[in-house]
Amino acid sequence: MIPPRAPGLGTDGPVPRRRDRRGRGIRGPLLPPSAPANRTRAERFDDVVLDAVELVERRWAKQLRGTEFAVEDVPPSDPAPWEDGGVPLGRTFPAEAGRGARVVLYRRPLEARAVDAEDLDDLVHDVVVEQVAHLLARSPEEIDPGYGDGGR
Repeated sequence: MIPPRAPGLGTDGPVPRRRDRRGRGIRGPLLPPSAPANRTRAERFDDVVLDAVELVERRWAKQLRGTEFAVEDVPPSDPAPWEDGGVPLGRTFPAEAGRGARVVLYRRPLEARAVDAEDLDDLVHDVVVEQVAHLLARSPEEIDPGYGDGGR
């Protein structure tokens, strides 16, 4: 039971207390916000995509100026006419009037196909290279000579 406030403090309500059920101590975060383990899977995936984009942009910065790179959890349920079978891992949207080109990667399908963190890094890199190649009308090997070999 929460004890009432002492008379004369100007309020008639109960004394506010922090939650401490069953005497185990005040609840708080398990990890400090700065700890790497405190990041969500989506945040870690965003970092992997940024690393892959940086590698490609080093070589193709001029051609990719104005291009947006984005991450979505899953692709839309209505596939594009040219997408037959399977779930897309990424999509390229060409520039339109007043809007730059966009490359979108889909987090959940990519994570589902990866065996481990290193495989995810390689898979994301390959998908970024493929989408940029499609956008620039070049071959993936031209965008990144190390494309598909698992190592960069």
